[in-house]
Amino acid sequence: MPVFIEKKFVNGTYQGKKHYFCSMNTSFSTQLERWYEAFGRDLPWRRTKDAYLIMLSEFILQQTQICQGMDYYLRIAERFPTAASLAEASEEEVMRLWQGLGYYSRARHLHAAAKRIAETGSMPRDYSFVRALPGVGDYTAAAIMSFAFGEPYAVLDGNVQRVLSRHFGIWEPVDTTQGKKLLRALADEMLDRKHPALYNQAIMDFGALLCKPTSPLCDTCPIAQTCQALKEHLVGKLPVKSKRTAVRDRYLTYIYVRTEDGQVLLRRRGSGDIWQGLFEFPMIESEAPLTIEEVQKQVKEIFHFSLFTFHFIARDIRHQLTHQRLHADFYSLTLPSPSPVADCRWVKESDLDHYALPRLLEKMLEKIQNSPSSKQRGTTRHTS
Repeated sequence: MPVFIEKKFVNGTYQGKKHYFCSMNTSFSTQLERWYEAFGRDLPWRRTKDAYLIMLSEFILQQTQICQGMDYYLRIAERFPTAASLAEASEEEVMRLWQGLGYYSRARHLHAAAKRIAETGSMPRDYSFVRALPGVGDYTAAAIMSFAFGEPYAVLDGNVQRVLSRHFGIWEPVDTTQGKKLLRALADEMLDRKHPALYNQAIMDFGALLCKPTSPLCDTCPIAQTCQALKEHLVGKLPVKSKRTAVRDRYLTYIYVRTEDGQVLLRRRGSGDIWQGLFEFPMIESEAPLTIEEVQKQVKEIFHFSLFTFHFIARDIRHQLTHQRLHADFYSLTLPSPSPVADCRWVKESDLDHYALPRLLEKMLEKIQNSPSSKQRGTTRHTS
């Protein structure tokens, strides 16, 4: 491997790129494919050429690990085996099936994409059509086109970025325009155009199972001899990222409001924030955690309840999102009978399973079920 070529990568230039890439292409792709045929994962969406089912798997796996997404894929594929069947479903049913998976905009985009496909009858073998579907980016479009249709489009996800950056010693930050341009050119050049699906699956599994972010298995790597990062003892430093997005802390107080005859108060979240379209219990957001006295005061001011029993459930239940860290306190409040609350609806407690709730509120329900009223702390009764 000529060092002067690698130095040109470090400086972000492209001179000599074609000669370097092409000299590596055959052995690189062949060895990855052989490794994959021996050690690759057997996954249900890899046993089909159905473009819709492949799209479904890709939507689920955009922000979800396979171990978590598998059951969701099987459940949704069984309930909606075709794009047409998903297109006919209500948004609420789609969101209920997605409940607990997070990043709920994926479910809405999937639903919208299914409607577009249903309008045409089937997914056409057309990259521009696939790329224009709601929620489909460059990676997802390349995955669908290669896996379903055998078209030569190279995938470029985090796993692929890591493998290429390490193997070819690329110091351009992967989150910059120059870094993305370089990796895209490299991914396209290294693609096995005769077997694009096999190659794409191979390099993604290779990154997920062997060339891992931490503790990569370099001792068993079939392409270790030509890995620049391993040669220069830089595996732990590649790929490079230029910046990290700050994580914002948010403090939420949720109140499970129910009546003595078993009705529960719900509101539907609007657009412009997390969990769009999902249901939640009444919530108070604050700059810092609220004391129980502050919560009681705000409950009276906001909801104008005249007679209620108040219970503390749990404090500082944390829920991590991509760029947000949620700190939630849970309370329950019991009323003798329902009274109108703006932008909220009363539903039967026994029907809560019919409403899609964020995973954080599933945790709240679990804690309520495990904390019967006779054992709850901080119980107070209020009249006004």
